[in-house]
Amino acid sequence: MEKPLISVIIPTYNRAYILSKAIESVLNQTFKNVELIVVDDGSIDQTPYLVYKYPLIYVRKPHRGVSHTRNTGILKAKGEFIAFLDSDDVFVSKKLEKQLKFLEKYPEYKIVQTDEIWYKGNIRINPKKKHQKAEGWFFDKAIKICVVSISTVLIKKEVFYEVGFFDESFPVCEDYEFWLRVSLKMPVGLVKEYLVIKSGGRSDQLSAMKGLDYYRTLALLKLFKNYQKDLKLEQKIMLYAEAKKKFEIFYSGALKYGNFEKALKLKILFEKTFGSSIITPFKILSFKY
Repeated sequence: MEKPLISVIIPTYNRAYILSKAIESVLNQTFKNVELIVVDDGSIDQTPYLVYKYPLIYVRKPHRGVSHTRNTGILKAKGEFIAFLDSDDVFVSKKLEKQLKFLEKYPEYKIVQTDEIWYKGNIRINPKKKHQKAEGWFFDKAIKICVVSISTVLIKKEVFYEVGFFDESFPVCEDYEFWLRVSLKMPVGLVKEYLVIKSGGRSDQLSAMKGLDYYRTLALLKLFKNYQKDLKLEQKIMLYAEAKKKFEIFYSGALKYGNFEKALKLKILFEKTFGSSIITPFKILSFKY
């Protein structure tokens, strides 16, 4: 039986100092039918010179952000399956092999993730219970926090044509927004093994930015607006409650630190989506579609 092709996409931006580890962890996989695509989001460091040492596909483009970078890789990919690897993370050697076996054994799944080991600097840290990886149908978890780690997934390419690509209007929290859409459409499998090593605690990470609840709230408002007919009443109430919570966190912080423009913009969008800032969950019943 012919082995499927897996396209591994590494988006990168000024990460030459750490990129080699990510690349080599892909090239050292026990599953060998892999095309490795490094998509460079306009780096101004040594990245172009570094990548030419390795057997991979290198795509260089103007700086447009991580969503555009991932989408560029997806469109370039020839594989039936897609895996992503952030340029500061690494795969354990059997990662792709074990995930492919899972999808072959459980054909009802189109996506499978794995557990991961977290490091902050050189110190291993234990994730909190709320960060436990999602398994199966997970809408109730997806609205609260991103419970699918992009570096851990193996995903059938067809999923992007069912759910949509990464939203390029989100400079951050783009993975949170994407997995919200996925959570309405399909379950996610889980290989309960530590097959990715995640590195954190650096200032060049998007997760280190302030005001992330602005984009998380936008993601929830977008989901409610675009998928009302797909949402059950219980899901609408959960979505409203979480959107209100995240909005209030951002709004109070924005007023405190003088970010009035974004505070007003988000308030207008929130009230436009849900009718008013004092809406009760039960008013959702009367919404017209």
